[in-house]
Amino acid sequence: MKKTEEEVARCPWAQNALNIPYHDEEWGVPVHHERKWFEFLTLEGAQAGLSWDTILKKRARYREVFDGFDPEKVAHYDKKKVRELLRDAGIIRNRLKIDATIGNARAFLEVQKEFGSFDAYVWRFVNGSPRQNAWKTHKQVPAKTPQSDALSKDLQKRGFRFVGSTICYALMQATGMVNDHLVSCFRHKDLTRLS
Repeated sequence: MKKTEEEVARCPWAQNALNIPYHDEEWGVPVHHERKWFEFLTLEGAQAGLSWDTILKKRARYREVFDGFDPEKVAHYDKKKVRELLRDAGIIRNRLKIDATIGNARAFLEVQKEFGSFDAYVWRFVNGSPRQNAWKTHKQVPAKTPQSDALSKDLQKRGFRFVGSTICYALMQATGMVNDHLVSCFRHKDLTRLS
């Protein structure tokens, strides 16, 4: 018999029409697509100090105004484009975050040049495959790890901004570098099998 939506065991943070689909279909699924990497890097940085739900609400608009997260295009944004973005209520209108996105696009392109892809670069921090965690409660899930510290330090050295260790760990969780679904969550087993 099929379980109803309420009976499905999920991580405790997935509770509404916005974050349940994100949790069920996207969070923790290994990412290997360059634009998807740039999207998550941008959105995780934009989230600093805000809730993820706020970002999910604005995600579609971000895709529109940031040219589908094409780092090649974003790297060439000028002052006029920044002024335009600062007037757009559909995104987080924070000059530091907007400037960081443009700077990060440039740094992203440099990483691609050096490593062939951002994907090849970033997966090195978990030895090329997702770390399978086995948390029983939400309280056990760390805010950062030695791997996120290392990633954060390296990204900062390369000129990336809004990439502190906590943001980097959220990035690693979102992109499947770590499986941080609780063991009681139906997605934990799915993603363990996937890796």
